[in-house]
Amino acid sequence: MRSDIVKKGSTRAAHRSLFYAMGYTPEELTKPFIGIVNAFNEVIPGHIHLRDVANAVKLGITAGGGMAAEFPAIGICDGIAMGHDGMKYPLPSRELIADSIEAMAVGHGFDGLVLVPNCDKIVPGMLMAAARLNIPAIVMSGGPMMAGRYEGRDISVSTMFEAAGLFEAGKISAQQMDDMEKAACPGCGSCAGMFTANTMNCMSEVLGMALPGNGTVPAAQSGARTMMAKRAGALVVEMVKNDIKPRDILTREAFENAIAVDMGIGGSSNTVLHLTAIAYEAGVELPLTLFEEISAKTPYITKLSPGGTYHIQDLNEAGGMAAVMKELSKRGVIHGQAKTVEGTVASRIETAAIKRADVIHSVDDPYRNKGGIAILSGNLAPDNAVVKESAVASDMLVFKGIARVFDSEEAAIDAIVGKKIKDGDVVVIRYEGPKGGPGMKEMLNPTAVITGMGLKVALLTDGRFSGATQGACIGHISPEAMEGGPIGLLKDGDGIFIDIPNRILRAEISDEEFAERRAAWQQPKPKVTSGYLARYAKLVTSANTGAVLK
Repeated sequence: MRSDIVKKGSTRAAHRSLFYAMGYTPEELTKPFIGIVNAFNEVIPGHIHLRDVANAVKLGITAGGGMAAEFPAIGICDGIAMGHDGMKYPLPSRELIADSIEAMAVGHGFDGLVLVPNCDKIVPGMLMAAARLNIPAIVMSGGPMMAGRYEGRDISVSTMFEAAGLFEAGKISAQQMDDMEKAACPGCGSCAGMFTANTMNCMSEVLGMALPGNGTVPAAQSGARTMMAKRAGALVVEMVKNDIKPRDILTREAFENAIAVDMGIGGSSNTVLHLTAIAYEAGVELPLTLFEEISAKTPYITKLSPGGTYHIQDLNEAGGMAAVMKELSKRGVIHGQAKTVEGTVASRIETAAIKRADVIHSVDDPYRNKGGIAILSGNLAPDNAVVKESAVASDMLVFKGIARVFDSEEAAIDAIVGKKIKDGDVVVIRYEGPKGGPGMKEMLNPTAVITGMGLKVALLTDGRFSGATQGACIGHISPEAMEGGPIGLLKDGDGIFIDIPNRILRAEISDEEFAERRAAWQQPKPKVTSGYLARYAKLVTSANTGAVLK
């Protein structure tokens, strides 16, 4: 066993004495040494219950014949970090999570890992670590939050971000907003819609790195989650014995499955960043053109919040990921032979069925014949941009407008709340990319306020959007402004043309004019000059390559 390097032989007597100091027995030291990476904290509602999940994993590891040892991982709540300087940190924290797991796993000689995350950057950070380390590993997430209820309808955290716009527009009272605040998030779990956390939990299942139900069984169904956690703990011991490693599972076919399902369910645009980053760690090429190729042949068959009114609990009731994958397999976009932590995809979906046709449509009756995420290009995004097409209203799919340019999210929000933005504008927020932010902040606040105020405008950024964002919001524009990308050359009043069905994002500026502006452009001083973010800004790659550190 790999853990023999810390447990076996005369030169490891001191090591064993340290284990004995913690109460481990000599018999336990003969068993596979399994690390439980627990992202529990008291800041994120998706993580507040993870101690219970980790404890169930320990029972499973013990029952399966392993020796369990728990250690922590950090986690930032994107919702609480939203709209201020704290939002510079969530994406960079993904790299910290991956690096810290690498350090712990190598430093202590673990034979295998059970990864216990639940939210936006924590899930991909842990998957990146698993791919990098390539020791047996399984993801056991905490599960989605139930939707809240207000005046007879389901609501979630995205409703509350949009409520700010409704309030500013005088459409709801302060009392109504207060009542909604107290109803939107009823308990533990990752926020209830098909936002980034739930999309990535679904992706971990589709990639084959988690058990069926990992992405959709609600956190509130603690009995089902506890059973799953026990099974995950026992299974990782079997994986160690059979030498089943992440790179056996995280193949090109697995990523193609994930992209297809992502398109089929209208997942968060952030998955483009995360899947490419995980693939990078697994040694798999995943160009953005592949997302577009798969989108073109994958029907969009579920319409969940923020694009629709259903939530993850409805998707679970409808049959979950297995039902989605089985339905999409009818279009030949699912590789059934791809491996999972237990068997193949084909064996996993064999008995799956759609149990609510209102939630999961058939491939013959999709919401759209193309996937939920679109990759755009043009003179404004030579290295592409990303939009969640499934959350764009039909009358905004093709849009011409006038640029209103802001060099920070804060400046844009001030203009929006100050009612300086009008229908027909294209709000441009730049210098918020991986290097420029630094950290590539999510732009849920401005998009939600725009939605709440009922404005018919588009929003472009070299930053990114929350999975809870809806509307004509185009992010990941590459190259970013800080690298001299065309978005950094725009001026107020420039014409912008957006054609999502034809994948076009263009500034109505001549090549000659662009060349003159580029010659005059000077890179601004970094917004952050010390600490982790300054180091991150120097090392991070462009959004179109996953914003990884090289």
